[in-house]
Amino acid sequence: MGNGRSAYARAVSFEDALRENRVPPLLGDVRLFYDGGRLVGESLPPPWTLRLLPSLCLGLAGVSTVVGLVLLVQDASRTPGAAALMLFLAGALVAGALLLEARLKRRRFVLHFKTESLRLETLAWAPGAARTETLPFDDVRAVHIVQPSGGGYSLVVEYGPEEAPRRALLVRDVRPSEGETLHRVWRLLHNAFGLKGAGLAGR
Repeated sequence: MGNGRSAYARAVSFEDALRENRVPPLLGDVRLFYDGGRLVGESLPPPWTLRLLPSLCLGLAGVSTVVGLVLLVQDASRTPGAAALMLFLAGALVAGALLLEARLKRRRFVLHFKTESLRLETLAWAPGAARTETLPFDDVRAVHIVQPSGGGYSLVVEYGPEEAPRRALLVRDVRPSEGETLHRVWRLLHNAFGLKGAGLAGR
């Protein structure tokens, strides 16, 4: 595919970006830092109390399921409503646990300038659930600033073939007061990937 920029041009653009834009230590929910020839962004860990919520929801779902089944066995003619309510509550708690687990997953992105590659990582709390994807800079089509309906701003990278592009979240929960810093990081990434143009993308 390619984005039409030589490796040398990208290197020069990135050197210019470094001189003009020092990377901020924090943007939205992500901590940014340089590690050798790499730019690393890591989402902040949630409080330990939040990390316990998915397990708590699953535990309560198990209790609700047992109570619901017991009610069905004891006297189906007198307690079907209560049993159905408990089983419905169990299903809602499982769904809530899955949503919380997805929300609490940590993210990491690494720009490796020597190999001109971008590594995207999803760091789940469950063992073996982490995912990693590595792609060359040439596969990156755009870096967007988006404003989800829930408020705040996010930084999203678009990559892959033109007919079926994919998107990956880099930063979220950026406050309006961080607008200048957000655009600074956007420009830095934009230059690192050797992209052209700018703009504010919709959801």
